[in-house]
Amino acid sequence: MKKKIIVSIATLSGIVALGVGVALGIGSTTVSESLGAPGIDIAAFKDGSLTQPITEEPCTLTNGDETTCYRIIVTGQPVDTTIGPFCPETTSANAGDSGIWLDGSTIYDADGQFILDLSTIYGDAKWKLYDDSGKVNITDSKEAFQGAARPDVLEEYKYHCVEGKFEWTNTGEAVPISVLVPVDPVSDGAVTTTTGADLGVTTNGLVIAASAPVDAILGAYTIAAFDDCGGHFNPIEGYHLHAYTDCQGATYGNQIDDPNAETALVGYALDGVAVFAPLAHDTTIQLDECNGRTTDKDGYHYYAQSPELNRVVKCFKGLTAVDESQANGPVGPPPGVLASFINPSTIPWVIAGGGVLVAGVTAASLVIRRRKAKKR
Repeated sequence: MKKKIIVSIATLSGIVALGVGVALGIGSTTVSESLGAPGIDIAAFKDGSLTQPITEEPCTLTNGDETTCYRIIVTGQPVDTTIGPFCPETTSANAGDSGIWLDGSTIYDADGQFILDLSTIYGDAKWKLYDDSGKVNITDSKEAFQGAARPDVLEEYKYHCVEGKFEWTNTGEAVPISVLVPVDPVSDGAVTTTTGADLGVTTNGLVIAASAPVDAILGAYTIAAFDDCGGHFNPIEGYHLHAYTDCQGATYGNQIDDPNAETALVGYALDGVAVFAPLAHDTTIQLDECNGRTTDKDGYHYYAQSPELNRVVKCFKGLTAVDESQANGPVGPPPGVLASFINPSTIPWVIAGGGVLVAGVTAASLVIRRRKAKKR
């Protein structure tokens, strides 16, 4: 009696490549190890920052490991800071009447002089966001805000300073944001980032958003001004954070006098690692590739990047959770998998570190059957 193996592939549009040492889905596996981070301190969240108490639930990490996660839902409204102002009303407005702008390399006071200087700053004479009387073009209605705060800015809302308010969001009120964070931060040795996904939450009730799409904003001759705390509005997530400034605006500098001292806890990244306020610019402390380090007191933790860099959390050293309740879950497939081809929030990863590249998967399965050959 002879046996043969038949491999059947269902709803798999194409296998791009097979890594070395991988045959029919049998390959190496990734081993998760503790990051040495203490994880979420529930008591660190300020009164009023959460819509409900933090709970625990089963979850799957992006390498396929099953574990336990915290479900954290922030209110979307800061409990200890004031939102706004954002745009200057006129070209004579001072920094106290407006917020800031950051473009990935420089942080500016978004005051009247900044509006006048835009053509010089960005080397383009088309920049004019004001009329002949000096009044700045500001999005002053829900229609204007939603027409400008989008990837394809409507023509009539180009050459505007864009600002919003809760009433102009899709829900008309503060937008609670739910995240899933591992209880025990672990790593598989890889460093990951996210594309267009949130990075974490703050202890005062906000979501830490991914980098603002500065190129798209500037490409439409708009300025999506931030307030002095580094936050602004969009129609979907409401008020959210893109930079940590300690609400000092463009006058932000060293958060501490002693370059070797510790800073304050700001929030938590999606991998469960604590995020502290930035270190002093003249610090002698050596940080790793994700702006993190380990201390006896706080274990492994990150530091927020300087606000002008337009990204609070530089990258994730730990594994994040696959949150099926979120349409835009964190991007962090296992090493060796081509992330840009697949939406990881729709696929439970079961192959880790094996080097298999799969394109166009919706619900793939590999089935190995043994069949007896008929006697002749």
